[in-house]
Amino acid sequence: MARFVKVSQQELDSIRKLYESVMSYACHGLFFREGMVLAEEVTRNLALGEDPLEFGKKVILERGWAEEVSFTDSGARVRGSIEAMPGGDVETCHRLRGILSKLLEAKTKHRVRLAEVECVSTGGHECVFEREGGA
Repeated sequence: MARFVKVSQQELDSIRKLYESVMSYACHGLFFREGMVLAEEVTRNLALGEDPLEFGKKVILERGWAEEVSFTDSGARVRGSIEAMPGGDVETCHRLRGILSKLLEAKTKHRVRLAEVECVSTGGHECVFEREGGA
C-alpha cells in the first residue's frame, strides 16, 4: 500500500517560488514532468477497460489536487486547483498540467501536451488546459 503525505497549498506555492528564484521559469518544465510521473503511477493502477479520465479525475479529487475536473474535446477545465494562487503574473498549474496530459495520453494512446491558457493565478475564473497546437 502506498503512503501519502499532505502538503498545503501555501507550501506548494513557496516551493514553486523557491525554484523560480533559482531557475526562473525553466522550473515549470520540471513541475510539468513531476505531474507526468505522478500520473504514470495512477495509470498503472487502471483495471482492464477502465476509463483513464474517470479514474484519473477520481484520484485528482481524492488527493486534493483540484475540487472539480471536466475533460473537454480540446483538453480540460479545473476549478479549485491546489497550484493556483490568485495575484500572479503567469499560470502556475504545471504539475496538474502534467497529470492531465498523461491521463489524456492514456485515453488517446497518443502523445498529448496541454498548455494552460487560463489560470486562477492570473485572474481567470477557472484553470483551462488546451492541447498545444490546437489539435
